[in-house]
Amino acid sequence: MTIKVLIVDDQMMVREGFSVLLNAMDGIEVVGEAVDGREAIAQVAALRPDVVLMDIRMPQMNGLEATREIVAADTDAKVLVLTTFDLDEYVYQALRAGASGFLLKDASARQLADGVRVVAAGEALLAPSVTKRLIAEFSKISEARKLADPAGVGELTERETEVLILIAQGLSNAEMADRLIVAESTIKTHVSRILVKLGLRDRTQAAVFAYETRLVTPA
Repeated sequence: MTIKVLIVDDQMMVREGFSVLLNAMDGIEVVGEAVDGREAIAQVAALRPDVVLMDIRMPQMNGLEATREIVAADTDAKVLVLTTFDLDEYVYQALRAGASGFLLKDASARQLADGVRVVAAGEALLAPSVTKRLIAEFSKISEARKLADPAGVGELTERETEVLILIAQGLSNAEMADRLIVAESTIKTHVSRILVKLGLRDRTQAAVFAYETRLVTPA
């Protein structure tokens, strides 16, 4: 199936550049563009894209507010945040608001296309070049909000807790299956149960939860 993408950025050259790059990739089609968060919300409702490439800093309504509303509307669209700032506080907030991941705007065409495919498939995506620093930011902020008894953690089985920790460490289903010596389908079942028990939308939310509740801490 073709992955439908909506590009949201207040700079025309950025929108056009990403559109050309993505339309040249197999299995990806740019179905629309938006200049700010408010227009993005309307376009998501009208075009029903699979992935929304969302800039953060925009006039009228920024990407953070738009992400919250898109996620709250319970659409199938996954939000992939694009930013020029690798430690932007907005990135952290966007992930907490429901974004499925983020990439820096200087990512290559291949990284951009791979990112779209990853979040469309329901996986988490954190830019490799900044993941460790972002995790440190999770840790710093969560320390101030440290929870003595994180809601939901007690409902997880020992194996589900183990899988949650591996999700937060960035392992794919295949990597977790190899690590735990089980079938990949078993890992998928564990992930689904973790999301349901914790009331989370996707793997990115699960990773954020694990760091915020100090279930996982940076090495």
